[in-house]
Amino acid sequence: MSPTPLPAAEPGNAANGPNTANGPNAANGANGAHGHNTPRPPLLLAAHGTRDPAGVAAFGALAERVGALAERVGALAERVGALAERVGALAGGAATQVAGGFIELSPPPLRDAVAALMDAARAASPDGAARIVAVPLMLSAAGHAKGDIPAALARERARHPDLNWAYARPLGPHPVLIDLLAARIAAVATGAGPAPAVLVVGRGSTDPDANADVVKTSRLLWEGRAFPLAETAFVSLARPDVTEGLERCRLLGARRIVVARYFLFPGVLPDRVAQQAGDYARAHPELDIRCADVLGDCDEIAALVYERYQEALAGDIRMNCDMCVYRTALPGFEHRVGAPQHPHDHPHDHAHAHV
Repeated sequence: MSPTPLPAAEPGNAANGPNTANGPNAANGANGAHGHNTPRPPLLLAAHGTRDPAGVAAFGALAERVGALAERVGALAERVGALAERVGALAGGAATQVAGGFIELSPPPLRDAVAALMDAARAASPDGAARIVAVPLMLSAAGHAKGDIPAALARERARHPDLNWAYARPLGPHPVLIDLLAARIAAVATGAGPAPAVLVVGRGSTDPDANADVVKTSRLLWEGRAFPLAETAFVSLARPDVTEGLERCRLLGARRIVVARYFLFPGVLPDRVAQQAGDYARAHPELDIRCADVLGDCDEIAALVYERYQEALAGDIRMNCDMCVYRTALPGFEHRVGAPQHPHDHPHDHAHAHV
C-alpha cells in the first residue's frame, strides 16, 4: 500500500498533537521524566542524503560520535564548555543506542536505521510499545524537517505498527553553530589585513521561514564580532544566489570576503558554493575571496544533537511555528497551508513500495 499523506509535523508531536502516543512525552510518560529502571529510548538521526561519499562518511562518523557522547563528557568539557556539561548532567552516564539513516539519495535508508533500533525501542517502553526519539540533522526547519522526515517515519509505522516517536527540533539557529561558523571563518582568514566581510551561504528553501533562519544566523554571526559586514546568500531555491551575494559585498566596499558554507557535511551543494565563489574570484582578481569549510563532524555538533534528544525526551520543544508555511498563509505561499506530506523516494526504499 502507498503511505497516507499527513500534515506537516511540528517538533515534539510527530504531527499528531501533543497529547497522543507520539506527543512530546511519549517516551517518558506524562511528566516527561524517563523511569530509572527503563532503558532510554534510542536516538534516530535523520538526514537528507548526498551522492558525495565524503558527506555519507561524515554523517556516519557523527552518528558514532553521538553514540559515544555520554561516556566522553568529561573530556569534552574543556572544548565544548557549558553545552557539554549540560548534556553530561542530562545523560547521567547512561548509554543511548544511536542509528542514522537518510531519506533519499544515499544508503543507509531511514528504514534500516529504524529496524536496527526496534529492539532497543521496545525495551525502552514499559507498556511494550516501541519508542524512539528522532532528531532531524537539519540546520533549519524547512520542508525536510517539517514534512519529509515525519512522512518517512509514518511509513515506518506501517512496517512496525507498535512504533511511536518523539520528534526533536532542528539543530539551528543555535549559539554553538554560530561559534562554529566563526571558527571556520577564522581558519581561512589568515594573514595581514583587515577583518574580512562574510557571506553566509545556506542551502536555500521554498519555505520563507527556513530562509529567514539563515538570515538570522548571519546577523547573529555579525553581532559582537569584528566583521565589517555579514551578508546572506543561497545556493539553490532562493535568492540572492552566491554570485549576487558576493557582488553585494563588493558594492558595499568589501575587498576581503570569506564565504562561510552553512552546511553540516560535505556534498554536492557545498562543492557548488565553492565553485561559484571561485568563478567570481577569478572574474574579480582585485578581491581576496576565500571559502571556509563546512561545519562537519565534530564534538560540538554531537553535543548539540544530544541536547535536542534530551529536549524531545523531556517534552521541552521551544519552537516558534507562527511563521511556518504549512500553518500561516504567507504571501505567495497560501497554497502550502495544510498541504499533505509524502516521504521521499529513496533508491533503497521506494516510496511506492508495499510495506
